[in-house]
Amino acid sequence: MFEKFTHDARRAVVEAQAAAQEAGAREISAEAVFAGLARIEDGEAVRLLKVLGVSRDDVFAELARVRRRGGISDADAEALTEFGIDVDQIVERVEQTHGPGALAQASRPAKRNHLPFTAEAKDALQMSLREAQDLGDKHLGQEHLLLALVKQRGPVADFLAARGIDYPAVRQAVGKR
Repeated sequence: MFEKFTHDARRAVVEAQAAAQEAGAREISAEAVFAGLARIEDGEAVRLLKVLGVSRDDVFAELARVRRRGGISDADAEALTEFGIDVDQIVERVEQTHGPGALAQASRPAKRNHLPFTAEAKDALQMSLREAQDLGDKHLGQEHLLLALVKQRGPVADFLAARGIDYPAVRQAVGKR
């Protein structure tokens, strides 16, 4: 699969692994892939996000917020609210007892240099290949990774949706490249 990746898309995956390792994660999540895309200042994903009104700082701030909440997406937090569960209140109490960022920390550090992908990240990588094929592209670029992440349910799509950015908006921006 990675043989179809452009150089910049491969760089994003390498940066995703670095982001996951820096966060103390044992796996590369879809959020780490998003972080990997955002880390490449001159990349196509950053250019597309800027066109859509999202800065790299916005991405990094949101990923830190999601990490602080233990990876719980806005949609999941909203669903829990319907059961009377206030995720932010729980996070605050956990941090009072265990210290700031307690839910963001991995239970034990990774023992390997190469981290595996989570199921969601694997799905995003596979969906990005389909996005490239659907667009008639021979190679898989950062724009295809971004399309897959926005199409997938979770914190990345929630973050973009909160800014009025959905799959059709990203697809339209990609079409203007």
